[in-house]
Amino acid sequence: MPTFVESRSSSEEVEHLDIPIEHSPTLDHPIRVRSRPVAYGVRIALHTHPWAQVAYTSRGVLRVATVDSTWMVPPSRAIWVPPNVTHEVVIVEDAYLRTLYVDASVVPAGLGACRVVEVSPLLREVIAALDDETISRQRERLLGTLALDEIIRSQPLPLSVPMPNEKRLRALCNAVLADPSHSDLERWSSEAGASTRTIARLFRRELGVSFSQWRQQAVLARAIPLLSQGRPLAQVARELGYQSQSAFSAMFRRAFGESPRAFFARDGHDDRDTRDVDGA
Repeated sequence: MPTFVESRSSSEEVEHLDIPIEHSPTLDHPIRVRSRPVAYGVRIALHTHPWAQVAYTSRGVLRVATVDSTWMVPPSRAIWVPPNVTHEVVIVEDAYLRTLYVDASVVPAGLGACRVVEVSPLLREVIAALDDETISRQRERLLGTLALDEIIRSQPLPLSVPMPNEKRLRALCNAVLADPSHSDLERWSSEAGASTRTIARLFRRELGVSFSQWRQQAVLARAIPLLSQGRPLAQVARELGYQSQSAFSAMFRRAFGESPRAFFARDGHDDRDTRDVDGA
């Protein structure tokens, strides 16, 4: 069982946010796009900026963390991060990352919290069209408005894992995130040096859910990169503590409304993703 320490990979490469001025949104250019391939293991350290962002990967998996939650972002999905939200980004699998930076002046109502959303074919093409150094201001504004409207219309996906503030419980949650296959709360409580009743009470008080409900979100978060890598479903199910592939698939379907195979059948490949990007 993992120790209660938030581990960092020895191969992890830490980047500090450095957005070229041409990609920074302004009142005249309220939506800007930055595209680049980013390798597995890169961590963009905790940072805050006054604009919102949409991080979209047509291939690869991202993990985005704030003070109180963690999100997994699968291929062909995107995460919305509102202005002034401190966050970090970890590349869980080699990714081609397109990021929209959105000036606070044009952020629509209803987008006050982080969310992972589906990237519709229309939104995918709009993001690609915005990624054009020669784009006119009028076209940029029109496409930007359409992109925000698509994000508002997109159904949020249950890919967040809320994180507590209480020290013992946060350490326990980090350990479960690293290996969510164990469902025995008594075992986890013992490792945390607290009674099962205390840990159960902390889950309710800090996160508003039971341990089993929270662990399901942790299982889904862990499953995303494994399934994205193309591992056999039966192997993923066993690794996450399920006795059968069908039991895992049923849980996944309840969460997302479709099977794991259908969820990852999105054709997010874009030939434009393979080009070299300055500043990558």
